[in-house]
Parts: sequence; C-alpha cells; structure tokens
Amino acid sequence: SELIRGFLLSGMPCPSSCPPGLLALMAPGLALMATFSLPSQAGDRRALPVEKPPGVKGRTLILLDVNTKSPVRIISENFLSLQLDPSIIHDGWLDFLRKAMGLLQQPVVAIVFLMWDRCWVVFLNLQFPNISHNRGSGFYHSLVGQRLDIVRSDIALDKQKGCKIAQHPDIMLELQREKAAQMHLVLLKEQFSNTYSNLTLTARSLDKLYNFADCSGLHLIFALNALRRNPNNSWNSSNALSLLKYSASKKYNISWELGNEPNNYRTLIGRSVNGSQLGKDYTQLRSLLQLIRTYSRAHLYGPNIGRPRKNVVAFLEGFMKVAGGTVDAVTWQHYYIDGRVAKVTDFLKTRLLDTLSDQIRKIQKVVNTYTPGKKIWLEGVGMSSAGGMNNLSDSYAAGFLWLNTLGLLASQGIDVVVRHSFLDHGHNHLVDQNFNPLPDYWLSLLYKRLIGPKVLAIHVAGLQRKPRPGRVIRDKLRIYAHCTSYHNHNYVRGSITLYIINLHRSRKKIKLAGTLRDKIVHQYLLQPYGKDGLHSKSVQLNGQPLAMLDDGTLPELKPRPLRAGRTLVIPPLTMSFYVVKNVNALACRYR
Repeated sequence: SELIRGFLLSGMPCPSSCPPGLLALMAPGLALMATFSLPSQAGDRRALPVEKPPGVKGRTLILLDVNTKSPVRIISENFLSLQLDPSIIHDGWLDFLRKAMGLLQQPVVAIVFLMWDRCWVVFLNLQFPNISHNRGSGFYHSLVGQRLDIVRSDIALDKQKGCKIAQHPDIMLELQREKAAQMHLVLLKEQFSNTYSNLTLTARSLDKLYNFADCSGLHLIFALNALRRNPNNSWNSSNALSLLKYSASKKYNISWELGNEPNNYRTLIGRSVNGSQLGKDYTQLRSLLQLIRTYSRAHLYGPNIGRPRKNVVAFLEGFMKVAGGTVDAVTWQHYYIDGRVAKVTDFLKTRLLDTLSDQIRKIQKVVNTYTPGKKIWLEGVGMSSAGGMNNLSDSYAAGFLWLNTLGLLASQGIDVVVRHSFLDHGHNHLVDQNFNPLPDYWLSLLYKRLIGPKVLAIHVAGLQRKPRPGRVIRDKLRIYAHCTSYHNHNYVRGSITLYIINLHRSRKKIKLAGTLRDKIVHQYLLQPYGKDGLHSKSVQLNGQPLAMLDDGTLPELKPRPLRAGRTLVIPPLTMSFYVVKNVNALACRYR
C-alpha cells in the first residue's frame, strides 16, 4: 500500500508568449504587514488611534511609505503554490485534468500538491502489472456503462503527440460530475465516521499524473505511505521501493515525502509513531533514494505535522533531533475554521486572521534550535476544514483569509505556501467542476502576476482631527508591499506593488508619501460581482466581471491608471493591488 500525495513545483520563468493561465497562482510573493503608528519592522501591531465620530467632518487619512533600499525578506520564486486532492484518482477527475492543462502551463503555477484532508488514511495499493489488466480498479469505474468510452477516450488522448489540451464531449463531463457528486457523499461519510476505504494507484494512473505535471511544466512531489509498519514499529519500505524503482525506470523527475500528519497515527492504525521514530524512517528513505541513481540527489520534505499544539511541538523536536539535516524543508499544515460550522462573518474576524502568527513562531523556534536557516513550508493550508462549505470557503469572503495568509507567511519568512486545493471534492478549491475560476483563483492570479519575491518594510501613519477615545482602526486595514514581479513585462524593474485588505465597513483613504509620492499608480480592485455580495462566486476587476474566454484563455486583466499624487480610496470589505510605477527602488532593480 502506498499513500500518495503529490505536488508540483515549477520555478521556470514564463516566456512572453506564455498564454495567460488559470494557475497563475504561484508567484513569488513577499509581503510585510503594515500596522498603524509608524512601524518600521514586521510584527509591530500598535493601533492607529481613532476613527471619525459620527457627524464630525473630516476623514481618516493614512500616510504610507515603503523602505526601498533593501528587502526585509527574500522568499522562494515558488512561494504561492496549489494542491490537488487525491480524490481526483478515486472519483475520476484525473482523466479530465488535461482539460485544465492550458490553465496550468504557466510559471504562474509553482506547486500543485496532491493530498486528501485525511491523506494518511488513504491507502494507495501500488500495482504495476501489465497496465491493460488494471482497468477494473476503482480508478476507472464510471456511471451508466460509460466506463469503456471514457477509458478509450483517455487512451486516444495519450496517443496524441505533444501536450495538447484535452477536449471532452459535454455528456462525458456531465457523467463525470454526477460520479464525483456520488463520490463526494461517500467521502463525507468516511470523514465523519473516521473510517476510510483503500484507494488503488495503478501504474497507469501514476503515468497520467506525471504526464499531466510534465506537460504543465510542473515538478511532482510524491508522498509515500508511512503507515506501513514492521512489528518493531519501524517503517516497512518494501512497497515504496517498488514505486521508486518503477518511477526510476521511467526516468520520472520526482521529489519525495513520507506520511501526512504523523502525530495522528494512533487514531488511524492503533499505534503511535513518535518524532524520533519518524526521523529514523526519513533517514531510511534517504538511504533508499541514494541507492537509486535517478533519485540520489532528489529533494525530500517533511514531516508535514498538524497544528503545532504542545504534543505536536514535542513530536517535531524529536524529528528534528534525528532527521533535521535529512529534509530539504520542514513542513506543516493549517486550516482556519471548522467548515461544518463556519459563517461568513468568521472570515472577517481579525482574531482569526492572526491565528497563524503563533503557529509560525512555534515552528520557527523548533527549527532554528536544531537546524538554523532551514527552509519552512506551510504545505497544506485551507480556509476551512472538513472540505469547507458551499458559498463560504469558495466565495469572495474567503479571500480575506487567503490574501492575509500570503502576506503574513511571506513577512515572517516562510518559503513556500501550498493552498488546498485546485480541484477537489469539497469547497476549498479554486476551480469548480466546470473548470471555471472561483474568487480565490482570480486573487491568486493577480498575486502571481504582480508580486515578486522581495518583501519590503512599510511605514504607516494616521492623521485625524478630534479623535474619539476608545475607537481605533486596529488591524482591519492590512497593507503589504513587495517588489513587482520581474516576469511582468508591463512594469519596469524598480516598481513596487502594494496589496491592501480593508475589513472595515467604510472606505479608507491612503496617501502615498516619501519615495512613493507623486508616482503614477495602477489599480487592480477586486470586488464581488452579482447580488450575492460576500457569498458571491464571481468577481469583478475595476468594475468589469472576470470570466474565462474559453477553456485555455483568460481575460485581459486591465488595471485602472490613477494620476500621479492621487489619494487611494479603498472601498469597504475589499481586496486590491496597487502597482506604483517607476519608483526606481534600489531593492527591486536586480534579481
């Protein structure tokens, strides 16, 4: 049995001819949270005093400047990344991923990571006999006698030379959606009962997954099953070895990981695995990789622990003592809300937005104690657990958490963040089952297009008249600054991109000062589109609705130019990006 999670990592720059694509999501991203009262370093969160009391003339004016001399952080070009849920193997979506390939063939996607909410219980029984004998596996079953038609169609696609976007008849997609809906009910039942069925990964499905990643310019990272145990509780690597040998025989360029949320294994297999033992297991895996020439220098990531509560921190300490030098990056995951009880107002709570900060500090403290300077990844993050909720975790409102997560992680030096997920059985995804982008996709696309890997420090001050004691702006206006992406040829090097989250129910005004004063600014304002407001699954950019032009073509993302020196007006409950042109920032002139 093999437990699969995969993810795809691409650091290749996009040529100018690269079509705009859906997963323009994974851009380098650097962000530093601004707080109000002239902070000059990340983490200063003092409140800017006082909003205008009702009936008093005059408005809050925020003065904003950025330190353009040097960045405070430089993070990975692959900072913003995505996940694919393993349910795509179980419910058949893997056969249709090539339909989305045109949306992924960009440097915009850095990582697409394959995982399940409860990955550790999804056993993938790796079978590598003659592939033609594997079509009876669960991966291939379909509805109403259409199995053979779908399989034949997929084989025909494989025979095409090159990497072409797949075209499926509408009836085939409709059947797949019905099948996926049925499988979603099965998965929910398993999730609530904490009882999970096995899932078979065939050589055929692994070939499809790798082909999809390769054609999309992505790098596959594959998580092996750590639940297979010997009587002495050490890892049984026999099944993993067969997968490694098969992948090597196909010359697949893959990186590796072992297990998922190992701190929860007692619930799954009735026996716990402590951090020291998992560290020994990782050492064993590294030895296996070194025996196979194709993977002797392959990257290895882990341990992908859950939320760092007290027992999980102790688990990580045990792991780092034994295998801290074995992994290329330390990984953990975080979900903000229980998706079964979430409300739209939850996504607006500053207290919730800040829950990640404490986790980051705990992880960094352990990692820096044992392996100072080791890269840290937030390998799985979702707005809500339990698959999320329809019209909430897939709505405009969820974007406040997502955009703040990007800024917070970058400002605190987390190298890569992997968003759950691109397409799955729940409601945390970025693309629906018609392969249409949801609000967080457009948010991520803009982030990738505009944000570079250098984080800049922000200086903010507030000017008000007749302050009213007891009322403060607090943390409801969040501002981040970055060097503009070097891959965006619409802006010369030295330009700066701001992005702003306004959680207030009133508009806020920002005056650019210092090095940003009197510069032309391009505005990218994202607002919900339609009558559903914050529940909307559609967005508008500068007043224009965003939608795909066809399966592989995104609309042009046109900015709204603002005249030099104009005050930025931030509407209530919105997210926006502002490119300050021609700043000639020293920190941003060179890569």
